[in-house]
Amino acid sequence: MRILIAPDKFKGSLEAAEVAERLAAGIRRSAPAVEIELQPVADGGEGTVDAAVQSGFAAVEATVSGPTGRPVPARFALGERGWPGRTVAGDRIAVVEMAQASGLGQLTRGPRGEPRLDPLAASSRGTGELVVAALDAGATVIVLGIGGSASTDGGAGLLAALGARLLDRDGRLVPDGGGGLTRLDRVDLGQLDPRLRRTRFVLAADVTNPLLGPDGAAAVFGPQKGAGAAEVATLDAGLTRLRDALVDSLGPAAGDAAEAAGAGAAGGLGYAALAVLRAEPVPGIDLVLELVGLAARTRRADLVVTGEGSLDRQSLGGKTPLGVARMARSAGRPVVAVCGRTTLGQAETAAAGFVRTYALTDLQPDVSRCMAEAGTLLERVGEAIGAQLPALTTPTTEVL
Repeated sequence: MRILIAPDKFKGSLEAAEVAERLAAGIRRSAPAVEIELQPVADGGEGTVDAAVQSGFAAVEATVSGPTGRPVPARFALGERGWPGRTVAGDRIAVVEMAQASGLGQLTRGPRGEPRLDPLAASSRGTGELVVAALDAGATVIVLGIGGSASTDGGAGLLAALGARLLDRDGRLVPDGGGGLTRLDRVDLGQLDPRLRRTRFVLAADVTNPLLGPDGAAAVFGPQKGAGAAEVATLDAGLTRLRDALVDSLGPAAGDAAEAAGAGAAGGLGYAALAVLRAEPVPGIDLVLELVGLAARTRRADLVVTGEGSLDRQSLGGKTPLGVARMARSAGRPVVAVCGRTTLGQAETAAAGFVRTYALTDLQPDVSRCMAEAGTLLERVGEAIGAQLPALTTPTTEVL
């Protein structure tokens, strides 16, 4: 019997690779003869590079500008493989994860470990520097995994790192960050890296918000990055200036891109990707599952195990477990979910395709202890899965 373990991270506890390893350790204790394949996955945000590396991509290290300009270590994934419909012979694929360079996790910390938020000055420049590093490594297809960003600059920092010049009325460069965009007069794209013209970009885009207005990047996501009401207004005004300047440079299509679903993703970096890099938006989980070749791995398995920290109504909207479950169902394979906690009932998990759901809070109801002891609890769940394999892999299995 062969089991494929394909979870996302348990946020605040363990990365996806650790989740997979702990589950595998438990399964091996109760079912030592089982073959196990590990493939951590992600939904296009944090963990996307790790998923690509686990599937065979090489990890490439780089030092880039963090959200507030401080140098930070980051990495991207690089590989050569067939990707039907997206690559041709000779292509090199790079996976660039915004969180690695411009994410909240790259901010300095306060005395209690809280991130020092800087909503007006935080920039996406480091993400652009990672793209440059990928181009230097020979990438011809670049996957942009966005999510967890600290900035609301419409991707202005990314564009600046790629050679764009963002100028005020006196011809001076505006400062990095969404706040500085209020001084923006024009965007000179004449010195953009020429390699961009022969590079294809794929954007992991689950957020459907436009760039501007009450549903835009500043209004909806700015408060999560420390912006109060006045700062949200400043950021939205700056993003409007960026939109107008890019319309002047690129024409009406840049205005249309600001209204497109996903333009408001990652503090508006989705807008720069759509308007300037001509990126193709793809749902994040679909993109990652394609990228790591999970369909073929699923067909080789007798049982698929997936999961994430919280299995809830938001998960039903297209998070990792549901994407894996859809793929398992299409291959005719049973799938179980493991989570830290779940707010879903049996009927909902059955409708989502899971033959069983295991929640760590069933073993340890104290949430803080559950998060601290997640590794040990996952091994206990793994033991239970191994002991229940005959029932879990029988076609007539009912939801328990």
